[in-house]
Amino acid sequence: MAAPKAHPREPRRMDAGVLGTEIGSFRLHLAAEGKAPKTIRLYTEAAAWFAAARLLGQAGKTSWEQAGRRDVQEWMAWLLGKYSDAYAGNQYRALQQFFKWLSAEEDLPDPMAGLQPPHVTAGLVPVFTGAELARLEHACAGRGFAERRDAAIIAVFKASGIRLSELAGIRYHPDDPRRSDIDLWQREITVRGKGGRPRIVKISYDAARAVDRYLRARARHPQAWRRQLWLGTGNRGPLTASGIYQAVTRRGRQCGVPVWPHRFRHHFSHTWLERGGPEGDLMELNGWSSPQMLARYGASARSARARRTYDRIMTGTP
Repeated sequence: MAAPKAHPREPRRMDAGVLGTEIGSFRLHLAAEGKAPKTIRLYTEAAAWFAAARLLGQAGKTSWEQAGRRDVQEWMAWLLGKYSDAYAGNQYRALQQFFKWLSAEEDLPDPMAGLQPPHVTAGLVPVFTGAELARLEHACAGRGFAERRDAAIIAVFKASGIRLSELAGIRYHPDDPRRSDIDLWQREITVRGKGGRPRIVKISYDAARAVDRYLRARARHPQAWRRQLWLGTGNRGPLTASGIYQAVTRRGRQCGVPVWPHRFRHHFSHTWLERGGPEGDLMELNGWSSPQMLARYGASARSARARRTYDRIMTGTP
């Protein structure tokens, strides 16, 4: 979900009490539908937060039948007063899925029927400048394990634009290609996107070389037998998505570059479109099923691309 506004947050009340039974059933439903663990967590936490903070806390209601349209509206107004509109919008959509399921499952009125989600003002994610990428590369310079690992992580993000969860899930086995997601000779990596759907992405020669350097350092790691590609320093095991996020942002702070994993996805999409890459191929590489994602991820530097296109088209001799 989108990040909340940058100010201290109160701990979220998540104890749904007597309303928790239905949330547990909703969780089982989502799992049976094959939803990703992250999706299940986000949807059920949105329902639990609404139940604990609004229904039980503010309204004193103890059953889902008592939840009404006004409860949802006042809850959204409260969220919009404390968090970004994007974050409130994500909470709205998650809660909407819960009430759709509850309405169909228990034949109850849906209190969100006919409501409109909060208007979200799209914020543009800045693409990296050449100087910023050079500083990031310099921040990872060195032959130590952490330096080579972080250099490889950033190189793969830059070259492929894959999601954080996809990068964290890459498997590696030095002797069995069937159990490894990496083919450095072909410069290909198999990743698993939303819903566990596999796809193959390409990486650049520079990224392949960075991964190769990391693999040589990884071979000497005490836990090199692990099937996960990315390992922690010292004797630590595999990095989680959170660990990778922290490693990337730490390198950014080290060199003064605002960086988080998803920024690379916007940068990759912008670079692809700026260089005239086909939109359909970008959808395939990024694992998108909806053309709407092209507009969202291509918006970061659309104006700059348009101005460069103008120079290419209009400054030539007729």
